[in-house]
Amino acid sequence: MAKRILSGVKPSADMMHLGNWFGAVRQFVELQETEDNYIFIADFHALTTVHDAGLLRSYAREIALEYLACGLDPQRTVLWRQSDVPEVCELTWLLSCATPMALLERAHAYKAASAEGAEVSMGLFCYPVLMAADILAYQADLVPVGEDQVQHIEMTRDMAEKFNRQCGSEVLKLPAHRVNQAVARVPGLDGRKMSKSYGNTLGLFEPDGALKKKVMRIVTDSTPLGTPLDPETCHVFALHKLFGGAALDELRDDYVHGRIGYGESKKRLLPRILEGLAPIRERYEQLRQDLDYVEDVLRDGAARARLVARATLDACRLAAGFADPPRR
Repeated sequence: MAKRILSGVKPSADMMHLGNWFGAVRQFVELQETEDNYIFIADFHALTTVHDAGLLRSYAREIALEYLACGLDPQRTVLWRQSDVPEVCELTWLLSCATPMALLERAHAYKAASAEGAEVSMGLFCYPVLMAADILAYQADLVPVGEDQVQHIEMTRDMAEKFNRQCGSEVLKLPAHRVNQAVARVPGLDGRKMSKSYGNTLGLFEPDGALKKKVMRIVTDSTPLGTPLDPETCHVFALHKLFGGAALDELRDDYVHGRIGYGESKKRLLPRILEGLAPIRERYEQLRQDLDYVEDVLRDGAARARLVARATLDACRLAAGFADPPRR
C-alpha cells in the first residue's frame, strides 16, 4: 500500500538550488511514482519573516512554479498553498492546548533566536505547533527531512500522543521521519553545505552567465598547476559527481595524475550543470508564460488537501468535545 509522504517548503526570495534538487526535490519526483505525495507551500510559516503582502504572494507562486518545473505532476502529487486550507489553523489551536510550553522552549529555532537576543514573536515560538498541524492534518505516514529537522517530527509525535491521550481517542496518526542517507552532501561555493542561509548556492534557474560566475568562484586550495589533486577533498569534483556519467572516471584520472587544474575543472563543470538541468530549466521558462496554469494547480491541490484536513479536524473536534459537525 502506498504511503502518504508530506513535505512543506517556506517561500522566500531565493530560488531552488542544487542542494534542494539533489537533497529533496528529486526524491519527491521519484516518490510520486509509487507513493501518495502531499507537498505544500508554507506561506503561513513565511509570515515570521516576510511582512510584504505582494512579496509573499509572489514568493509562494514562484516556489510552486519551480516545483512543477522540477517534475512534480499535479495528477500524482497534491500541491497547494498552506493558507488555502484554514483547517490547519483550528487544528493548531487544539494542539496548542495540549502542548506544554517547555516542549516549545526546546525547539532549535527558538533557542537560537533567544541566544542571539532577537525579538521572538508568538509566531516563531509556536512555529512547531503549526508545523505539527501541517503534518497531522493530512494523516501523513512519512515526512522526509534533513538531520537537523528530525526534532520537528519528534515534537509532532509528542503533540499527537498528548492530544490523543487527553481525548481518549487515537484520532491523530503518528508520523515517522525519513532521512535519505543515500543523498550526497552538496557543497556550496565556500565548501560548506549548500544553503540559502550561507549565500553559497548554485540556483537551478539562474541565467547561464550568473551560474558561470558562481562556478568560477568555488573555493579551492592553492595547489600549483601540474600537481596531482585529490578528487575526494575537492568541492568542484564533488559537484561533478552529482551528475555522474562516463566523463567522471576520466576527470578523476586527470586529477590524480596532475593533468588538470581547478580552473579547468570548473570550466568543465558548467556545461555538465547546464546539460543536467536542461529539461528543468526549459520547463521553467514555459511555465513562466502560463502562470494561470500554476494558480489552477494550486487551487485544485488545495481542494483535494482540504477534504483530508476537514475530515481530520472533524474527528479532532468530536474527540475534544465540540458539537457534531454540520451535514454537508
